[in-house]
Amino acid sequence: MPAKIARSTYADMYGPTTGDRVRLADTDLIIEVEKDLTTYGEEVKFGGGKVIRDGMGQSQVTRAGGAVDTVITNALIVDHTGIYKADVGLRGGQIEAIGKAGNPDTQPGVDIIIGPGTEAIAGEGRILTAGGFDSHIHFICPQQIDDALHSGLTTMLGGGTGPAHGTLATTCTPGPWHIGRMLQAADAFPMNLAFAGKGNASLPAALEEHVLGGACALK
Repeated sequence: MPAKIARSTYADMYGPTTGDRVRLADTDLIIEVEKDLTTYGEEVKFGGGKVIRDGMGQSQVTRAGGAVDTVITNALIVDHTGIYKADVGLRGGQIEAIGKAGNPDTQPGVDIIIGPGTEAIAGEGRILTAGGFDSHIHFICPQQIDDALHSGLTTMLGGGTGPAHGTLATTCTPGPWHIGRMLQAADAFPMNLAFAGKGNASLPAALEEHVLGGACALK
């Protein structure tokens, strides 16, 4: 017979499963896990004495053969499709599959192949959700990006040139030179950044100049 463990013990080891309820941070908002795409008894977990190792949860499949670059294990996914637990496979920096990760040679129902070249990120006890989009940013200082990331934002759209009076008043970046410098500075940060050009002109030439300079919008 398969071994049985308490729900609390299972949640500590592999994260919450179907029917478990989770409080969101320090709020009174409670979510309930609707389904679990992993397989009981076949969960993958990285660490000393855990499952992701040669011949167990890790296969011999190469990247060219279909193994993912990165796997996020046992994450609690919360998005428009529902609230559920699953493994997530990343390939080429993008989500390739959501389902059950592991070794298809030793485990049933594997959707995401873990190979020798696969990195593991522990998602147990963590919520995986889409990043936020802030569309009204005064780009005054680079420290804003760290604060935004800590708040769950992954995209910032706005304008400015740093600590200038124009930046304090508006969320647009004036002129192709300033837009170019802001785009150059954006390369240093792990954030999706987009810059709106200054759109208050009566004739199209200056507006076209902004767009050709890299503005994603005009304001």
